[in-house]
Amino acid sequence: MDKILIETSARHVHVTRETLDFLFGKDFNLTPKKMLSQPGQYASTTKLEIIGPKGSMMASILGPERKENQVEISATEARTLGIKAPVRESGDIKGSAPITIKNPENGKEIELKEGCIIAKRHIHMTPEDAKIYGVNNGDIVWVKVDTNGRSIVFGDTVIRVSPNYKLAMHIDTDECNAGNCFGEVYGEIIHL
Repeated sequence: MDKILIETSARHVHVTRETLDFLFGKDFNLTPKKMLSQPGQYASTTKLEIIGPKGSMMASILGPERKENQVEISATEARTLGIKAPVRESGDIKGSAPITIKNPENGKEIELKEGCIIAKRHIHMTPEDAKIYGVNNGDIVWVKVDTNGRSIVFGDTVIRVSPNYKLAMHIDTDECNAGNCFGEVYGEIIHL
């Protein structure tokens, strides 16, 4: 069975059209800086300051716009910001941590009552990929990664299936560092 490309997802922000209008002005459009592996997704040239009780840091806005505002950070970043962010699948923000997002250029900010999460590691797959790997949407798998000096097994990896996806596993920067997953790295699903 083919191995799966592992990509590191750095901290980032997803925003609504209304949030863009408020923070940057009516009809402001995000400019793609780098296309991401998932079709239609991109890192924009626009950054926001994310602010917690203990500190702040800059984060790129990913496009296109979403139906809800969401901030994704690592556990280390959550501690640095002083936020108790839960580990959740992207989009599952109900009852998640509050955070403030701010346009550093004009000072406009929005206090999100919820929306800050540590993204659960996951594998994007098409339905065809899921058949090949013998998994279904929502399944939890383990993924073995052989790297130079820090091979690792990632448990609790959720399978996300959609015809709009491209095969890739996403981990955060803490997980990347733990497994020395730099450059082009591949993993293998372990069926327990």
